[in-house]
Order: sequence, then structure tokens, then C-alpha cells
Amino acid sequence: MKPRVLISDKLSPAAVEIFKNNNIDVDVKTGLTRDELIEIIGDYDGLAIRSATKPTEKVIAAASKLKVIGRAGIGVDNVDIPAATAKGIIVMNTPFGNSITTAEHAITMMLSLARQIPEANASTHAGKWEKSRFMGVEVTAKTLGIIGCGNIGSITASRAIGLKMKVIAFDPFLTQERAQEIGVEKVELDELLARSDFISLHTPMTDKTRNIINADAMAKMKKGAMIINCARGGLVVEADLKAALESGHIGGAALDVFEVEPAKDNALFGMENVICTPHLGASTQEAQENVAVQVAEQMSDFLINGAITNAINFPSISAEEAPSLQPFITLAEQLGSFAGQLTESSVNGVRIEYVGDVSAMNTNAFTSSALTGLLKPVLEDVNMVSAPAIARERGIQVEEIKREHHSVFDSYMRLTVMTERQERSVAGTVFSDGNPRIIQIKGIDMEAELGPNMLYTTNTDTPGYIGALGMILGEEGVNIATFNLGRSAQGADAIALLEIDEPVRDETLARVRALPQVTQAKRLKF
Repeated sequence: MKPRVLISDKLSPAAVEIFKNNNIDVDVKTGLTRDELIEIIGDYDGLAIRSATKPTEKVIAAASKLKVIGRAGIGVDNVDIPAATAKGIIVMNTPFGNSITTAEHAITMMLSLARQIPEANASTHAGKWEKSRFMGVEVTAKTLGIIGCGNIGSITASRAIGLKMKVIAFDPFLTQERAQEIGVEKVELDELLARSDFISLHTPMTDKTRNIINADAMAKMKKGAMIINCARGGLVVEADLKAALESGHIGGAALDVFEVEPAKDNALFGMENVICTPHLGASTQEAQENVAVQVAEQMSDFLINGAITNAINFPSISAEEAPSLQPFITLAEQLGSFAGQLTESSVNGVRIEYVGDVSAMNTNAFTSSALTGLLKPVLEDVNMVSAPAIARERGIQVEEIKREHHSVFDSYMRLTVMTERQERSVAGTVFSDGNPRIIQIKGIDMEAELGPNMLYTTNTDTPGYIGALGMILGEEGVNIATFNLGRSAQGADAIALLEIDEPVRDETLARVRALPQVTQAKRLKF
């Protein structure tokens, strides 16, 4: 029986032809209500969508045959990924299909700000001919600061360089070599804020980037600096931006994305020095054609051949390998996430050592999983398929070392992250119960199982520290599930790794950091 696919959002007709050419039955039914989608979804093996369709938990529960959801575009906020994963449904996206279009929109917004095009257009249509009112600025020789220099950010940089601008970039995963290759100067965030005439955001929304442009950040900017956001709403605190615009400190803003969308009512609307567009970053004929073709090709390849490309919730692993690989895949991602959450400077390289039995397994899956964990704290839209490509794009050198030598453990893996400042390593293994364990951090032996919420400290090994730490957590109402310790030598460097029931509050973390023995304290999530 031929697979059957439902296209429930407007996609290029090219997508329909690709499905048909792969001997897949396809129906196009757009504008369905949730109840209408629930009523028919049980008849389909695949669902192709954009952003309008919402495959919620209830929709997925009714999808008795569904094997794959394909999102024509990058964002999958409209898909209940945990529900899809629990039901064994692959969720795919097309992360690179609209990069050029979004970059071009950012450049268009910047030029429109510089020359006040929207206001001048409205004034002229009104018959006012206010030539002296609209005094613009050139972009030539001005400095453009790019926050997030991945695929879209680097394309934006190349266009700005073509306009003879000086481009500086802040991106924790941008190496000096990659920066030189694309012609930008790599800087820290505070320097970018202080030097830039224009600032363009091209970073995903993560815990580290949410509200990255707030009142404090804007206070560090040049007077008259202009802000462009074609990435994600929530990167810019809109209330703080409004205040900075009203004070005259910020010269203008161009926004394609908003904290709440659709943005029907917003405090920034109506301000003369603000340009707003309704999330048009990916809205060109070429981009929509690209993502439609890509999603149809990926879904067809999966439904016909079982191939998995750009999956959000599943790695490229065969059914035969999965049972033995899965615990090590989990371990690898935990090691990467551990290192990624502790890394605050640019990553130049990653070395992964596979020792013992694990060295004979499909380590490609483990390396992809480790890179996913490493990149995810900064890059939201990263998965096991895209992580290696993103690492290469950012110039991160990845090295695999395999050794048959056995230690106390039959198998273990060690991940070492090389930054501009230091090397940091973490090692782990899978015990006989199938659960991953940390066995070494920065060369210090310890055994710990990672939980959802952890507190990590590095400290000097002095009497009284454990009691002082425990007292603070007790006073702050933090319940400790596990308490793991390790030290390099008596009186030397030591590590504490605690599993706690709830994420530690900022105020609690500040108290821990204030302890005289503490050199670093971090809140970790797994």
C-alpha cells in the first residue's frame, strides 16, 4: 500500500510533484481547524506543514498511522515534539532553506532605517514633500555588529562587507579562523555593543540569549545606534527598547519579530523611528520553494527508504543498532551538555576519546550526540543530524580517538573542549544497569549520575566547605537528592556535583559564589 501524505499548509506545488514522483499519495487540505485535522489525521503516514498547522498532543494522539511530520522551515515551536517522540513520530525541519532570504531582509531593514524609507514614503504619498525632514546616514564605513554568526549571520556579514561596512561579530562558537575566512572581526559582546553603529541579531532563542538586548545592553551602545532583529522575538526587551528610543539614546529599530505574535498591538507601533514587518524574513518565492522542495524530498526519502535527514527528535541510527547504542548516545549528549554549559568562551576544538568496547561501536552517532549537547546551550535548533555541519560551519575542529586499552571500566568516553582560554574534559561510562555515569571531571575522579537539575562548584579543598554549602542550600529551601565530591589532592582543587529537586535560584547561586572557597558555581540542566 502506498504511503499517504497530508499537506495542511500552503506549500509550493513543487512539493506535491515530488511526493507523486516518489509514488506517494498526497492530499492538499489547508485551513483545517484543529477538530477537522484530528478527524482525518489517522489516515496519513506523513504530515507536511509550515507554521499555521499545530500538531498538538491531541492531534498526535489521533494520528494512528503517522510516521513523520515535516516542517517546511526551521522553527518547530508549533509541534508538540515530546508527544511526537513518545509516539515514535519523526519530526523533521529544513534548517537552511531560507538563510539567504532572511539575511537579505536584515540588510533591507538596515538600509531602510539608515535612510528613513518608510516614513519618507508615507510623507511623500501624503503630498508633504518634507525633503529636509528626512536626513539619513550612509552605511559605508559604518560598523555593523552581528550577534550570532552562523549560517544567516555569516551571509548577512558578506552582504554588509559588500556595502563597504566594517563587520564585527559576537558568537561563542565562532573561531578566529572562521571569522577571518568570512571577513569579520570576532569580539566579545560588550565590545560589540560599544563599537557598533548598527546591530543585527541572528541568534536562536535560548536561555543564554533571551533578553540579550535589554536596558543594560542598550546603555552600553553608542548614542544613536540602530537595532535590527529578524531572528526571534524575545531577544530584545521591547519595553526597554521603547524607553531607549524615547530618550534618544537608540536612534532607531527595525523589527521583523516580536515577543508576542501575531503582533496586532504593540507599544512600539506608531513610533517614527521604528520599522515593523510581520515576520517576513523567510517570505520570498525562492525561500518558500526551497523549503517546500526540501521537506518533500526528506519525507519521501524517509517513507520510501527509511532515511532520516534533519530530524529534530531522532538520530541517524538503524533499528538493529538502536538498543545497544542508545545508552551511549545518552551519555555522549550528557557529556557534551555538561561541557557546553560550563564553557563561556569560544570553542576552537573538540576531542572525543573512545576507550574499550565502545571504540568498536558506531561512534559517529556518539560524536553527533556529543556535539548536539555541546552546542544546544547556545543554539536552540540543533540536533544529531545538523550538529556536525554546524560545528564545521563555525570552524570547530572535531577529533575522534579510539583505543582498545581497558581501564577499570570496560568502556568509557572522554570529551575535551578546547577554547581560547583553556581545555576542559569530562569522562563517563555506562554501568551494567544501562544508566550513564560521570566518572571524571577536569582530571578529578568522581562517580555521579546526572539528574534534571544540578549544581556544580569548583572549590579549594578546605575544612568546612561542605557544611557551609549545605547550610546555604538548607536556608534557601533547596533539597539535595545526591551529593558527589572529588579532589585532585588534599588541600588542592576540588569539585562538588549535586543533584537538587528544583533549579537553584539566582539569589542562591550568588550566595554560593560568595563563599571564599568557591572559584566557580554553575546551575546545570539535563
